[in-house]
Amino acid sequence: MQALDDLSRNVHVLLERYEALQQENAALREDVERQRQELIRTHSELAELQQKNRRIATANALTSAESAEEATKRINALIAQVDRAISALRR
Repeated sequence: MQALDDLSRNVHVLLERYEALQQENAALREDVERQRQELIRTHSELAELQQKNRRIATANALTSAESAEEATKRINALIAQVDRAISALRR
């Protein structure tokens, strides 16, 4: 009878440990998902900042050696080129 009681206790302990591990595993999976979402958000933010940085660098390059009037003319010329390209693509 003692062996049966010992076996019963051991099975009970094993089941308790299994349940605890299942709960820990679920918590870890949730943490992984949260971190994955954070990584996606961070990558998106990084891409936006890189694009903004490129725009600022372009603006600085346009205006660093030129007056504001010359930069405006150059920007207008670039816009005209883009407009012509869009028009050509629509045809």
